Amino acid sequence: MYAMDRLSQLFGDIASLWSKSASTYFAGMGNTLLLAVIGTLLGCVIGFVCGILQTIPVAKNDRAVKKGLLGILRAIIRVYIEVFRGTPMMVQAMFIYYGSSALFGLNMSPMFAAYFIVSINTGAYMAETVRGGILSIDPGQTEGAKAIGMTHYQTMVNVIMPQALRNIMPQIGNNLIINIKDTCVLSAIGVVELFYATKSVAGAYYTYFEAFTITMVIYFVLTFTCSRILRYWEKKMDGPDSYDLATTDTLAYTSGMVKFPDPNEKEDK
Repeated sequence: MYAMDRLSQLFGDIASLWSKSASTYFAGMGNTLLLAVIGTLLGCVIGFVCGILQTIPVAKNDRAVKKGLLGILRAIIRVYIEVFRGTPMMVQAMFIYYGSSALFGLNMSPMFAAYFIVSINTGAYMAETVRGGILSIDPGQTEGAKAIGMTHYQTMVNVIMPQALRNIMPQIGNNLIINIKDTCVLSAIGVVELFYATKSVAGAYYTYFEAFTITMVIYFVLTFTCSRILRYWEKKMDGPDSYDLATTDTLAYTSGMVKFPDPNEKEDK
């Protein structure tokens, strides 16, 4: 009986705290979502650029300038990836935010620094993800594209990347969910995100358990919703499970294929 009364009182305290501090929570949640989504998108762009640069083929007969430039770029990318994958985001945030002021005299706002930090941190992980996605595509497709005269750029844009993107979609979703949770470390440089807002509410009302219970529920709702949306997007990219193959070959109609209009027939008529 005591447990039920205590539980009922706890839910009442949580509801009361929410009614008094909902606006603070919503403000922190909005900043968290913005940081996670924009940081993940910019990180994907960085990751795609780095991943593609790492997979540019180098032939023996290529010019020394090309080999030298690619070698330097790949070395820089490797250092960037290892540094940002091998250090915690909180340490990166403190180093960049305070270091930019101490070393270069740049006074970045906490939010600008947060976007920058989340983007380059995500980019380091995405670079390896993209490289793996490109290498997962059958090499025969690259050879076939080259055989019909495609350049490396055309092969990447029209053949490899559309397939690699589908393969790495789950990891992009993972990075988004990780960023939603890990942005809490940015409170160390004064970013007013969900964790920072929760500390403010808990300190104002001395209700730490109730305040962080609300925050835990909000984080779960955000990550679960993003996970469902990304899963739906993946299914849309896969297309229907059953389909008919369009063809202009009249001998294949009986095998279940669908007649596809042949533009040459109209020209002949």
